[in-house]
Amino acid sequence: MEVVSLFKLLETFRVVYETRNFSKAGEVLFISQPSVSSQIKQLEAELKTTLFLRNGRKEIVATPQADMLYQGTLNLLEDWNGLLSELSSERDQLVVCRIAASHTFAVYLLPQLMKELVPFFPEISFSIRLLNSVEVLEALSKHEVDVGFIEKPLSTGKVQRYTLMEDQLVLAGKPDAAPWLVREASSGVYYYTKRYLEENNLTPPLLEVHNNEVIREMLKSGIGRSIISKRAAEGLIYEELPEGYRRNFYLLQREGLDSEELSRCIAFILNWSNRRN
Repeated sequence: MEVVSLFKLLETFRVVYETRNFSKAGEVLFISQPSVSSQIKQLEAELKTTLFLRNGRKEIVATPQADMLYQGTLNLLEDWNGLLSELSSERDQLVVCRIAASHTFAVYLLPQLMKELVPFFPEISFSIRLLNSVEVLEALSKHEVDVGFIEKPLSTGKVQRYTLMEDQLVLAGKPDAAPWLVREASSGVYYYTKRYLEENNLTPPLLEVHNNEVIREMLKSGIGRSIISKRAAEGLIYEELPEGYRRNFYLLQREGLDSEELSRCIAFILNWSNRRN
């Protein structure tokens, strides 16, 4: 089998593995569902193993062999795409650092970090994505980003985690204002909001908002109450919360990150964090 054809099959396999659905994989890859199914069968024949068990028309289950192949595929595709990028890019001398950051860190700390980071590493081309804590970890696990910043002490598996500076949470908004503005369950601050309501036997109406800045603007307009970072509460009515509502920011490094420049970049970030503590 030609190398290019093999990588095409592996890319299709990756999307099927992540979506667990041939039709959805086809939508992502802009090909038909029968084409997806045909490519998976071709890959299974090439590898002489079963990758997915079909339980009905849509539901599929990954086999242990698929689990093993998925981890190897991420590394292979990343190396292949990196090679293609180096061959075709006019800036192939630049190292790429893909950053994903959760909302509070992205808005209130990342701009300050990037102000120092960018001029110190002119050989690195940075890109930034704004996600919640769980999404950051997922992106790292899929090798979609290289470095992540989160506000939730997640179990990170093979993704390396470093503790950065602390973040104090406060209760913002006018007393008795409704509804409570809460982030989605996978965000870093949701756990603390849920715990506060349970500890105080509160069952207020909730309004889920997936963006910290929207929450801040609603509070600024006199709408509702919310637990937010003290860094976001400037200019708002708020009250300090107890010691138990102090959390950490974390730096995540994806598995297999062996670039000397990116290793130096991570060391710089850790030193920057220590200077701010």
